[in-house]
Amino acid sequence: MKKIAMIFPGQGSQAVGMGKDFYENSELAREMFDKAGARIGVDFKELMFEENEKLAQTAYTQPAILLVSIIAFKLFERAHNVKPTLFLGHSLGELTALCATGALDYVDAVELVHKRGTLMQAACEGVDAGMMALVGLEDSIVEQICTDARNKENKSVWPANYNQDGQLVIAGLKPDLVALEDTFKEAGAKRAILLNMSVASHCPLLASAQAPLKAELERMMTDSFVAPIVSNVTAHPYETKQQALELVVEQLVKPVLYKQSIVAIKDDVEMAVEFGQGVVLKGLNRRINKEMKTLNVSDMASLAKAVEELS
Repeated sequence: MKKIAMIFPGQGSQAVGMGKDFYENSELAREMFDKAGARIGVDFKELMFEENEKLAQTAYTQPAILLVSIIAFKLFERAHNVKPTLFLGHSLGELTALCATGALDYVDAVELVHKRGTLMQAACEGVDAGMMALVGLEDSIVEQICTDARNKENKSVWPANYNQDGQLVIAGLKPDLVALEDTFKEAGAKRAILLNMSVASHCPLLASAQAPLKAELERMMTDSFVAPIVSNVTAHPYETKQQALELVVEQLVKPVLYKQSIVAIKDDVEMAVEFGQGVVLKGLNRRINKEMKTLNVSDMASLAKAVEELS
């Protein structure tokens, strides 16, 4: 049996039409759409299959991404009996990983991330929050510029997503991010792109969301882990409810160590399978560790291909 990491994408992977192929070709997928929608009062077919503004809103984006990812995983489980070595998710994807490992029921998880998104939006209400992607700079340079901006200029900017070498996303107040654009370019950044987001993820601006998220996690989670999850916060595995309560809540205000996590697991797994819309993590993995092959399951065709390759 191959040693496999099951991985799940985060916010930013959404697209109109996501999950439609699963819905049209799987009774299980249709049942999961209906049960999840009934829990939070959302028509997921309308949300995902038709052009609308809600899919870009954090409170709706997160449950949509989680639902499609966990459907992809459950269909894969039905088609292949491979035992996962570990789970890993990017930001929101860590909540999907909790679902896949058995610690969260998927309907509870949809409700949880709907609330998580609402809490994140509320935490940034009244402040002009945002995120910026930086390309072409070493992590240490970005970290130093952010530290100096906070300590010397009282700006609110922090590293948020360590995606790959030369690609780091920062978060904070939008005017502060914009004010530092020239500084980053002068330091050698090839691009500094302000993202179309009104939430500053993985930074202290989300501190007010921590306590209510922890309360919901405490209520919904069990201690059933079929395999460890690699934490975004530490890049190390955990497999208990108590650890999850601390780490998933801390993840709101700490950067996602995705690049570091893929490097950390290189000796533990032979390959990875990405579940959900798109191939964002597959692309990152290729650039982080060329030796670790990544398959993806985003529709029925890619599901069949992944099952065939692993059989």
